Amino acid sequence: MWWERAVKRLPDIHGHARRLPGSREPGAGSREPGAGSREPGAGSREPGAGKASEQGVCDPARRRRYAMESDERILVPVGHDATRWRTFGGERTVVVAARTVTSLVRVVDVVPEILHDDPRIAVVFAYDPTSAFNDGVLDLLRSLGCRTLPWPQLAEITPDLLISASENIKVPPGRYPVLVLPHGVGFQKQVPDSAGPGTRLSGLVHDELLAARRAWLAVSHPDQESQLAAAHPGTVGRTVLVGDPCLDRLRASVRWRERYRAALGVLPGQRLVLVSSTWGEESLVGSWPGLPAELLAQLPTDEYRVALVLHPNIWSGHGAWQVRVMQHSALEAGLIAVDPTDGWQQALVASDLVIGDHGSVTLYGAALGRPVLLGAFGSEAVPGTAGYALRSAAARLEAGRPLPPQVEAAVAGHRADRFDEVGAAAFAEPGEALPRLRELVYELLGLERPKQPGRGPRTFPLPAPDTTRARSLMVRTAVVRDTGGELHLEVSRFPAALAGEAAEDETTFWHLACDVDEPDTRLTESATVVSSASEVLPTEAARRRVASVLSDFPGARIAALPGEDGCAVGTRDGRLVQVRAVDGPSPDPGSAAAAVYGCLRLGVPLGATAVVLVHGARRQRLLLRPVPPPGDQPAVSRARTSAARGLPPSS
Repeated sequence: MWWERAVKRLPDIHGHARRLPGSREPGAGSREPGAGSREPGAGSREPGAGKASEQGVCDPARRRRYAMESDERILVPVGHDATRWRTFGGERTVVVAARTVTSLVRVVDVVPEILHDDPRIAVVFAYDPTSAFNDGVLDLLRSLGCRTLPWPQLAEITPDLLISASENIKVPPGRYPVLVLPHGVGFQKQVPDSAGPGTRLSGLVHDELLAARRAWLAVSHPDQESQLAAAHPGTVGRTVLVGDPCLDRLRASVRWRERYRAALGVLPGQRLVLVSSTWGEESLVGSWPGLPAELLAQLPTDEYRVALVLHPNIWSGHGAWQVRVMQHSALEAGLIAVDPTDGWQQALVASDLVIGDHGSVTLYGAALGRPVLLGAFGSEAVPGTAGYALRSAAARLEAGRPLPPQVEAAVAGHRADRFDEVGAAAFAEPGEALPRLRELVYELLGLERPKQPGRGPRTFPLPAPDTTRARSLMVRTAVVRDTGGELHLEVSRFPAALAGEAAEDETTFWHLACDVDEPDTRLTESATVVSSASEVLPTEAARRRVASVLSDFPGARIAALPGEDGCAVGTRDGRLVQVRAVDGPSPDPGSAAAAVYGCLRLGVPLGATAVVLVHGARRQRLLLRPVPPPGDQPAVSRARTSAARGLPPSS
């Protein structure tokens, strides 16, 4: 991941070394061309690279080295003496502008799919350090193995074409054409103008390029041509309708939806809520930074997962450390931190609901037919655009109201065609972006296209999410008896890092359940239930392990772990209960413990007791059966011990 060097070696929120979103261990597997960002240093390493990664981007020596690298002119494959040193004698040279991570990723996603297998074309990259969001660009270029020249050297060479997904570049005088691709859904926002105090239309190039008739602007819809003509007459005749290569890949990837969900850790029956935010104070996280934590606190963990996609400019502008500190509790509670350069697409395809703003990811979600709720919508959205139309087409997520009913209503009431008009106003020529771009690029280069056919849209690779399972949960058990007298235990679990205990009554109980590996002693000292899912033991070994766990956690009343046939749940008075599923897979230790705890609170005997465990829409019948102590161990007075520990006695 492009920011990984900064904090790769820092401990995670639980004190363990961790990988950041999208990071890979060296040699962890190849990636298809154009799949997005790679782990910095995944290829060959220069001397001292490992040490630099430990020190991070704040290391002065590393900063100085970066400054030198960004100023060093290259000799191969371009330069005044390049013919002496190069191996491939390309007929044409393409320069790719590298100004921000966002724009660079869009270009490297597309260019290999257009120019693949053509030895006539040499591709080099030019680093423009003038953006406020340039942090991470050199990391990404190095990780991809790109030959990169400093921006001033661009004036010393004569390329045949420059391709950029950043319109805000100062191109030296010359006669070569400049192809500008949108780095999101184009021309939808007013953004700060780096040349002055005002704003400008995102995607519109500088006047000089338009006046010189060198710029070609790729658009995804004919309406954008009209919009640009109204914004600047110099764009007339300089736009090319190509479609949207990112949307084409998203649609091609829908067939892998279940694979993405599994890779992200979304279990069958769970819903994935994707929180997406563009950058700026009017963005979703700019105006409602606590939303991920609020969702995790209110949505039961057995029914929902929550993922967060932040615009790369947030990571570049504020730093990964700052973002992680601001989302610390949410990350502890199981938030999936999605790599915004190489993972947001898969999370979007996998999602059941998008909560977003006026950014491109929200608009892509609408075009894919996903339910959309708007948690914010900035004034920088341009009236008359498809993105602006989403403001009235999508419902609002209202702060201050309970979130679960709003989430459930958005999913249940969604129609697959709800945003068809919005998508049709933003994207045209579905599936044609790569063929059209390929034709355009070869025409601008003055080369015949290769005889082999071009590639179609490719599915995105499986993601490697950055997520931590919540180790402590607040558990609510609501007791219901059906007409036949059968006991139903409706169990809802919430991350203890965020959720608090609510009021109890005669049929609703709360308890705190922790894993044995929970590092927060504030939680473990207050836990009623402690469980471990890391070992499966036979009955008597389970009995000894339960006793050991309860000894390690003297405040706990119940310990649970997986057994050979279901789960073994032990109480502090020495009883051991086997909890087995009558139908379906074995319950997890936390669910088994919740069933035992509910029975104890109700005073229900634990002798061959049948209950129905309910997690949202999932129902499972469980059988609770006491396991007698071994013959050589005297029976403990259950009533006496239970009373001493505050548990109701069993009969």
